[in-house]
Amino acid sequence: MTHDVRSPAHERRTLPNGARIAIVPQREVPLVAFCAILRGGARCDPAGRSGLSALVAALLGKGAGARGTCEFAEAVESAGGSFNAAATADHIVVSGQFLSQHQERMLELLADALLAPRWSRAELEKLRARQIELIKAAKDSDPAELLATYGRAFLFRRHPYGKPVMGAEDSLASITIEDALRHYRSHFGGDRLALILTGDVSGPRLARAAAKAFGGWRPAATRLPPLARPRPIRGRRVLLIDLPDAAQSYFWIGGLGVDKRYERRAALDLVNTLFGGRFTSLLNSALRIRSGLSYEAFSSFNRGAVRGEFAIRSLAQTEHTAEALDLALATLARLKSTGVSRPMLESARAYALGQYPLSLETAADWAFAFGELEAYGLAPAYIDGYGAALRGVSLEDARRVIAEAFPAPGRAVVVVIGDAAKVRASLARYGPVAEIPLARPGFDAAPPTRARRPSRY
Repeated sequence: MTHDVRSPAHERRTLPNGARIAIVPQREVPLVAFCAILRGGARCDPAGRSGLSALVAALLGKGAGARGTCEFAEAVESAGGSFNAAATADHIVVSGQFLSQHQERMLELLADALLAPRWSRAELEKLRARQIELIKAAKDSDPAELLATYGRAFLFRRHPYGKPVMGAEDSLASITIEDALRHYRSHFGGDRLALILTGDVSGPRLARAAAKAFGGWRPAATRLPPLARPRPIRGRRVLLIDLPDAAQSYFWIGGLGVDKRYERRAALDLVNTLFGGRFTSLLNSALRIRSGLSYEAFSSFNRGAVRGEFAIRSLAQTEHTAEALDLALATLARLKSTGVSRPMLESARAYALGQYPLSLETAADWAFAFGELEAYGLAPAYIDGYGAALRGVSLEDARRVIAEAFPAPGRAVVVVIGDAAKVRASLARYGPVAEIPLARPGFDAAPPTRARRPSRY
């Protein structure tokens, strides 16, 4: 069994206004999926308005064209459909699926949502209040959900990737319907659009209908702002978010990783599988299986248009916070110094080859896969050649990835949500410490004010 995955036969075209459309027929089930990607996303949120792109995305399904909020939802539901919209750092993504017999209805609703949203002040206020309450609820009951948001803000600082995509309590409260409309008029347009339609589609007819629906959409009024490379991390620094009386400390160790076009992606995936991507990983074995310091520990790469982050995430009882951090950093240091063995690489290869085909089984899976190609300018070989690339990864490839993509423990940020009174002193040895209360609105932190001697890791 080769485990190769091949892209279905498909049609790709670029319209005169710059919109890109891909039609990917798959006849297995009577469903049609769509994925519309608009370049921009949270990186375009103005200063003091983080979360604006997320609110604009959410408003797209709250009435469009001749339909109000309820009528739009009923039209989706009556066609056996789903409609979802969200922002990422690089894009706004609108996705869903419909029964194939309603594919023209699907295209009509999508075109209305993108070209003629209703911009209801009442809906914006409800969405804004709900998002603020969700953030407050996470701080009250599950602060671990916010670790990555605090981490990216601390790691990237003023770079656009440091903006909280979902927004913050203070920035969301200041957003108005006029802000949303201004953002839409500036950053939505045919030149920003990539649309993928997959499943049981009537290919040529749907392609013509899509070209008619979106071919006349004007270009965005403003150019997509350039995205600078994140600044390198010169030394380790620490952010402590105070959660008084917390029984556990939640921690996130982050450093700069690689971008979406990183050429050694297969080797990267194999090494990360070994380091922190599965239950038997080096990280989970060290922190959970052997030491019992944590219930879980894992690592991940978030790859964007420019370098995103590599992150380790775990938790420990308050009294074991420093011990768990030491072990996580020591495990990363050991990976950097000793690498992985051939048997380990073969184990990860077998695991990855078995998992990859499972990620591309449905029409929705293929819609997102082709959307990724369009969004980041990737060739079809990104999909079709991945199995062969996994089989071809050598120990030398693994060594190069460890050297290039995994940050050194001393070039990272450490973010801890925990009881500051009990862990403050022990954290100072990892680097300069900034401290903020969890209850404070927002996710950013002032630069550390005093340096301490770092630990040996």
